[in-house]
Amino acid sequence: MSRISILLLLALSLHGQAPAPQEAGRLPVKRVVLYKNGVGYFEHVGKVRDNQTVTIPFTSGQLNDVLKSLTVLDLNGGRITGVAYGSSAPVDRQLGELRLSLGDKATLSEVLGSLRGARLEIRSGTNVIGGRLLSIERKTRSGGGTTLEVDYVSVVTDGGEVRTTELSPFYTVKLLDRDLAQRLERFLDVVAAGRDADVRRMTISTEGTGERSVFVSYISEVPVWKSTYRIVLSSKAGQAPLLQGWAIVDNTVGLDWDNVQMSLVAGAPQSFVQNLSQPYYTRRPVVPLPEAMAVSPQTYEATLIPGGARLAGKVMDPSGSAIAGATVRAFDANGTLAGETTSGADGNYEFTSLPDGAYRVEFQSAEFNRTSVSGVAVAGGQTRKQDARLEVGDMAQTVEVKAEASPLQASTATVAAVQRTTAGTGGMLGSGAALGAGGARTGAGRGGGIGSGSGAGVGPGIYQTRPAATAQELGDLFEYKLKDPITIQKNRSALLPIVQAQIGAEKVSVWNERTGLPRPLRALWLTNSSGVTLDGGSFSVMEEETFAGEGIFDPIRPGEKRLVSYAVDLALNESSRLGSEQQRVTRVRVSRGIMTQENEVRERKTYTFRNEDTQPRSVIVEHPVRPGYELRSEPRPEETTADWMRFRVRVDPKQTASLVVEEARPVATTYNLTNLNGQQVDLFVRQKSINPELEEALRRVLGQKNTIADLEEKKNARDAEMNNIFDDQQRLRENMKALKGSPEEKALLLRYTKQLDDQENRLEALRKETQQLEAQAESAQAELDRMIEGLSFDVRM
Repeated sequence: MSRISILLLLALSLHGQAPAPQEAGRLPVKRVVLYKNGVGYFEHVGKVRDNQTVTIPFTSGQLNDVLKSLTVLDLNGGRITGVAYGSSAPVDRQLGELRLSLGDKATLSEVLGSLRGARLEIRSGTNVIGGRLLSIERKTRSGGGTTLEVDYVSVVTDGGEVRTTELSPFYTVKLLDRDLAQRLERFLDVVAAGRDADVRRMTISTEGTGERSVFVSYISEVPVWKSTYRIVLSSKAGQAPLLQGWAIVDNTVGLDWDNVQMSLVAGAPQSFVQNLSQPYYTRRPVVPLPEAMAVSPQTYEATLIPGGARLAGKVMDPSGSAIAGATVRAFDANGTLAGETTSGADGNYEFTSLPDGAYRVEFQSAEFNRTSVSGVAVAGGQTRKQDARLEVGDMAQTVEVKAEASPLQASTATVAAVQRTTAGTGGMLGSGAALGAGGARTGAGRGGGIGSGSGAGVGPGIYQTRPAATAQELGDLFEYKLKDPITIQKNRSALLPIVQAQIGAEKVSVWNERTGLPRPLRALWLTNSSGVTLDGGSFSVMEEETFAGEGIFDPIRPGEKRLVSYAVDLALNESSRLGSEQQRVTRVRVSRGIMTQENEVRERKTYTFRNEDTQPRSVIVEHPVRPGYELRSEPRPEETTADWMRFRVRVDPKQTASLVVEEARPVATTYNLTNLNGQQVDLFVRQKSINPELEEALRRVLGQKNTIADLEEKKNARDAEMNNIFDDQQRLRENMKALKGSPEEKALLLRYTKQLDDQENRLEALRKETQQLEAQAESAQAELDRMIEGLSFDVRM
């Protein structure tokens, strides 16, 4: 018996305590439920008598889960008086309480340094000194061509003398202080305890009269159970393949599972680890002694960033082209301006620091209607996207738009709990065993296993075997419950049967060009007709009573169809080619001065297969689903996933077959009518990308543009003539200055004056003509704008 046990018994006898309860017993494990998230649910059921205690051993790793999930019930009128378990403070805290500044990996020099001031006796060789330890220091000593580091220890003797000696390789230290020796021994005990077996024993104390049933349940971390399957393909025509499923279970919890009811749940209930078993110490604040209160005025910094929400988007014209330099303003719910920015060259804008809330965002740019979007909600830590498409018009006109609701950013999942009936005086609980007045009983399932046929091979007998587990849905989870109790010793593993059923399966070959494989794969198109959900795992295929390949599949719900591959099809060869062509314009739309022509690019992918086998092949071609493309060809896919369209191609023996997949991608080209010229219209006519009615309208627009161009040309000619007259007048004035005092002055002055007079008359006439031309040009431009604004077409070619 340990010293602690002796001291406890002595203390109880000295204080007159009552006799200890009956000897502690153990509660065996009766039911185990294993989950895919690495958690196991355990039930213990057993008998106690009178004031008996029972124990359940755990490791320290299990104890945290046990403490936050433990349920203990005395089912026959007794009560649970307490649950105790072994606990200890962390090693570093225990060492701190010894008042020795040592860690659990302290060196000898550190140990001696922590004993400073202690009385000790040191023997180093023949030298013996005693007294109180003053210091220990390391010095470098050179001699004989070598350099050594040696330790020197200094003590203060009883006579007050300080003595120093070198510590030789062979020295001893004797502690003269008995209390210090005990603390050093305690230090060694704490360090050594870290190497003890990691076992905690939980003791459950009960109080009652007579024999009673006790129920204990908890969760604990366990290895994840794995699924693996066998698919047996029958050579008999019309006979469905056999699916056999197994679960790999590992018992590492430190307890034997002896005749326990086992359930395997495919699902992941939310679970976490919280360190409840370790004593927890909090850090308390240090409060200084109170001083005289002297309050001084407080000042606070101004706001730098008002909020953390981000609002961004793109400003575009009706054709989708970017609008640069657009003004974007954000107003809060009170109508106060919260931010203002401008769009960049790519049309993008961004507010990086808006307070949370709903905003009205206003977009404004020259030659476009002002657009106001209300109800734009932003929140901190997220970026809200809000694009704007401005309509051509007057900035004074405002277009009101209501913002769309922002998409939900979080995903939720609901996990249904396994229903448990109440447990009290004999209620049904957990595994369904009757616990209480009726007695504690755990029912065993009926027998049944996997049989085998007679004869040399597997034969038809394998299809007559019975499943060893029942399966049921548990909300979003599903459970395999073994019919018979199982036994798995601790630190052992087992392979347990969970599924035995015939399923639907079609043998096909699968080709996916993006896998990079040189040949198609042999596959099964499974239909889960087993009636239960198949947990994801590996599978092996047996054909003609031999191994044919293996693969992996994800969980398959009842009735779900799933394609799974298991081998390379060496009998099939494949080649493919891609073609592309631009189709003519199929639709023309004209609105607000913008003409949009819609056509499409068609791509044709041809897959060709050659079958060298004597049996036909059904090839499943996985063609990628591409955003923006529409299927134009026949046949249609057998099924479509998020990423692939699956087409079926039959390839007869020694024959070649092809699959053509034709897709179209729409392309839109926009033109500004004010920039069109005659050559472009002629090209549209030759390409037959516009109809005669639209051609006539465009010709009228071009005619009006030519009228404006002629007026501009005439005005420019008048301006050029006026500039020439100004230059000639300057020349005449310079000549007149140079004539002063010359004999020809009078005659030339008359001549120059006459020319200047004629030029002034011409300038007056040119000014009037220029004003008339400008008025005509403005009127013609207004007519052109009216014509363009009034054009509206939506024609399918």
